Amino acid sequence: MAVFRDSGPQRRHRVAVLVRSGLLPMEFGIVNRLFSQARSATDEPLYEVVTCGLAPGETRTDADITVYVPHGPEALAEADTVVVPASDEDYGPYGSAQLSGPLAAAFARIRPGTRIASICTGSFVLAAAGLLDGRRATTHWKSADQFRELHPGVRLDPDVLYTDEGDVLTAAGVASGIDLCLHMIRCDFGSAIANDVARGTVVPPHREGGQAQYIKRPVAQSLASSTGAARAWAIERLDQQLTLRELAARESMSVRTFTRRFREETGISPLQWITQQRIERARQLLEETDHTVDRIAADAGFGTGASLRQHFQAALGVAPRAYRTTFRGPG
Repeated sequence: MAVFRDSGPQRRHRVAVLVRSGLLPMEFGIVNRLFSQARSATDEPLYEVVTCGLAPGETRTDADITVYVPHGPEALAEADTVVVPASDEDYGPYGSAQLSGPLAAAFARIRPGTRIASICTGSFVLAAAGLLDGRRATTHWKSADQFRELHPGVRLDPDVLYTDEGDVLTAAGVASGIDLCLHMIRCDFGSAIANDVARGTVVPPHREGGQAQYIKRPVAQSLASSTGAARAWAIERLDQQLTLRELAARESMSVRTFTRRFREETGISPLQWITQQRIERARQLLEETDHTVDRIAADAGFGTGASLRQHFQAALGVAPRAYRTTFRGPG
C-alpha cells in the first residue's frame, strides 16, 4: 500500500484523467465524481481533476455521446496521479502489445514518481507502456485471456477487484473503479475522508482489493436467503469473539448453508470477511484515536497487539505504528 501525500497544505492533489477514442463514460465519470467529492474539514476541495487527451477537442465514446476534452497531453506533466479509464479500442481487434506513437509520447510526459492507475481495460495501456512488467495487475475478467496473450510478463489476477503495486494500480472494471478511487483517497487522506465520499456517492465505504470481482449470485434472491443481517450484526460486535455458528443462527441457517450463501454473496468466506472488517476498524482507530496498539487490537477483535501486527502487515504491508505515523505524522 502506497500513501501519496501533498507536499503542502495549500496545494491540491492533481488528478489527470487520460481519455481516448472509444472512452467508456461510466469509468470516466467515476474518477471525476469521487475525487471531486473529497473535501477537507473546512470544506476545501482536496483534489483538482483535469481531463486530458492526445489532443484537445471532442472524443468519441462507446455510447451515444461525445466528451469534450479541454486539455492535451501536456496536462500529464503536472499530474500527481494519472488515471486511464477504459476504451473500446483497448481490446479485441484493436488490442496491441505496444503503445501507438501519440500515446507513447503522451506517457513520456508523465513525471517519474507519479501514481498511475487504470480502470477496466485501461490496464492494457499500462501494460503496453511497460509499467506492469513483473507486477501484479488485474483487468476485466472477460478480457483476461487476451491480456495474457499480449502481456505474458504481467502477473495477471483476473479474480480481484483491484491491485495496488505502490505507484501503479489497476481496477478490474466498471464498479470496481469506485473501489479503487476510494482506496486511493483513503491512502491520501485517511478513512474518514474516503467514507465521507462513499456516503455522498451512496456506495459501500470499503471493499478490499482481493475481493472477487465476479460473484455468481451477487444479489440475494430474497431477504430470507441473504446473509446481510448477520454481517450487520457482526460489524457491531467486532470486538467480541464471533463464531460461524452464531452468524448462521442470525439467519436461521445451518453452518454449511450459511457459509455457502455467504461466499455466493460476497465472494469470500465468513472468516476472511470478518478479518477484513477488523483490519478496517483498526485502520480507523489508528487514524482517529490515540489508543495504544494493544487497545486497538482489543477493540477491533484481534485480541493482542501481536495478532493485530501480524494481520495488518499481511493485509497492508505496513506495521500499525508506521501506518499511524504516515497519516498523523511522527508527533
